[in-house]
Amino acid sequence: MIISRTPFRISFFGGGTDYPAWYLEEGGAVLSTTIDKYCYISCRYMPPFFNIKHRIVWRHVETVLTISDILHPAVREGLRFLGFDDSVGLEIHYQGDLPARAGMGSSSSFVVGLIKALTALHGQMISKHDLALKAIELEQDVLKEHVGSQDQVAAAYGGFNVIHFLQNGDIRVEPVTIPPSRVSELQSRLLLFYTGTSRSASEIAADVVANLHSKREVLRQMRTFVDEALSILNGDGRLDDFGRLLHENWKLKRQQSELVTTPVVDGIYQMAIEHGALGGKLLGAGASGFMVFYVPLERQPHVVEALSGYLHVPFKFETEGSTLIYYGINNS
Repeated sequence: MIISRTPFRISFFGGGTDYPAWYLEEGGAVLSTTIDKYCYISCRYMPPFFNIKHRIVWRHVETVLTISDILHPAVREGLRFLGFDDSVGLEIHYQGDLPARAGMGSSSSFVVGLIKALTALHGQMISKHDLALKAIELEQDVLKEHVGSQDQVAAAYGGFNVIHFLQNGDIRVEPVTIPPSRVSELQSRLLLFYTGTSRSASEIAADVVANLHSKREVLRQMRTFVDEALSILNGDGRLDDFGRLLHENWKLKRQQSELVTTPVVDGIYQMAIEHGALGGKLLGAGASGFMVFYVPLERQPHVVEALSGYLHVPFKFETEGSTLIYYGINNS
């Protein structure tokens, strides 16, 4: 039995510049952190006593005779991608702390965790960088999903990082090196809410990608916000400018596609601002899911009360990235 644990992420600045169609021409960068909310993937070789070959447990319970019969596209293609076949049976279970399709990078965390677990089942170790690259290849090249490259890197590496996307295709991860007290100060001013809805990120992302070149100035400005945010974090002044920068970033993100926001999302955002939030954003591609706000400590009770119709989700930053929490091999 192998169990991998892979974190979800919050992306603050630079989203959109992590699409290959953009960064291979212009370069890109994203400021993000992983948090202490995880997806868990357990896998093992199926004992030879049952009249099925593979058992996959996610939103559905699949019991099939061949890999090609598996409905879950990432599992089906991931097994083929990693060299598994029907000579051995497999049992794979998924569990998550947060709902899927809600803007927390869940699909990429799933793929990263799946590759981490299945690689270990093969008796192999994989570096964080290779794990991220394999996840990107599986999602973008094999599954043909309209996804960027930041979520896979964040989930594989973990931590509070600037992820640089170079024009030659290389990806470089630079940890944010500020005092722990400064990180704690930022963390304490962030409130996460679940709007209770979900959507297909790939559909929204497809529209964003289609608009990349017509939104060049928007994306270039969003890229500069990564550097501005780092200057704020590295300074010794109050962090409130980080929240105000989130507000400016949200105004730009809304211009990326008409699908990014909805009247419901705009209403939630405006309510948070009116009750004390300095800025925030809808996480992920857009339309629904989780929203994060920067709120000074003294205003947080007011924002939480104003958004009482939505689930407030306390969280902390995490630093491990995708890891194995159990490794026990029995091939018999």
